Amino acid sequence: MSRTFTEEIKYQWNYGGMYIKLIGINLAVFLVINVALSFAGLMGYSAQLNTHNILNQIFVLHGDLKGLVTHPWGLFTSIFAHFGFYHLLMNMLVLFFVGRMFEQFFTSKQLLYTYLLGGVVGGLVQIIAHQLFPGLQNSGIYVVGASGSVMAIFMAVAFYRPNLTVHLFGILPVRIIILAGLYLLSDLINISKDDQIAHFAHLGGTLIGYLSVQNLGSPKNIITRLENLFSKSKRPKVKRTKMKVVKNKDYNTRSDEAYNEFKNIEQEQVDAILEKIKKAGYDSLTKREKEILFEYSRNVK
Repeated sequence: MSRTFTEEIKYQWNYGGMYIKLIGINLAVFLVINVALSFAGLMGYSAQLNTHNILNQIFVLHGDLKGLVTHPWGLFTSIFAHFGFYHLLMNMLVLFFVGRMFEQFFTSKQLLYTYLLGGVVGGLVQIIAHQLFPGLQNSGIYVVGASGSVMAIFMAVAFYRPNLTVHLFGILPVRIIILAGLYLLSDLINISKDDQIAHFAHLGGTLIGYLSVQNLGSPKNIITRLENLFSKSKRPKVKRTKMKVVKNKDYNTRSDEAYNEFKNIEQEQVDAILEKIKKAGYDSLTKREKEILFEYSRNVK
């Protein structure tokens, strides 16, 4: 039985993956911005201009240090906002294709954090570049759009699976690392041009994409650190109560035996996982095996 349009939207939102949710959020923000501008246009040029200024204050990252201080939320809101349809279309098409590939290798939560960190760092890199390079200081800079975020996800897949073959325009087979290299080369060639493209934001996203796939399975991984930071902040504070210790020889003996039995089982699991890595490599592990190895590495420190 086919689903209605509304049912399909609900289904994709619930089961479609994090990249579908991010596309949905970007589309919703785009509609809010453009519907507001359209209705403001009915009230005259002055009303439309005022509405545009208000939307800029909310959704645009002002690319100088003063703007960053007075409008810090722009680091986050700008990575979900697009004023132009073709800007939105290109970013969302790339996000759709690379997001699907990303979630074949990593989790939805990792995709979300890569998107957020890539966009924020991309915006910061763009601001820093405008402070450092005199050739950029005379050009007005406003950063808006998900380009840095999408570039981070794209580059993460490219650096993690460089030999992965994708079909350009659905026809031409090309290794994803070559495609990523062409994107990067385009940014480097046009980096000094006043073409209204935040090339340094793309480079910031590229940096996060690269770092996100380094030290995988380790607490040193930049995305793992971000996950741990948010999980700790969400953890509810529990009021500690003093506990009375009762000495019982038999109880302590049984507890030690149970503990040792548990540690032996855990060690056997870890040994089996390490043997699997030795034979087939880290990438052959299941998600659960990676979690066991990660928890073990934390406990032995």
